[in-house]
Amino acid sequence: MEIAFSQSFKRAFKKKIKNNAYLEKLFWEKVEKFVSNPFNGELKTHKLSGNLKDLWSFRVDYDIRVIFFFEGNNRAVFIDIGSHDEVY
Repeated sequence: MEIAFSQSFKRAFKKKIKNNAYLEKLFWEKVEKFVSNPFNGELKTHKLSGNLKDLWSFRVDYDIRVIFFFEGNNRAVFIDIGSHDEVY
């Protein structure tokens, strides 16, 4: 699985994750798992509904989520990261 980062994701990552060494390390560990298998049970990947019905989400930790969409069969574009309340 190939991943890409939108500009909005990059801004959110810099603001919410970059200055927290623990969360940044955890994020990259989860990305490795996502690249190997986007539906790894540990990620709790799920399709969203309502206004976000075209998007998917996976967990970085208990509260931090990555919002993304699939582009074709082998590419995912990350568009947001943050706490559950921030991204939904």
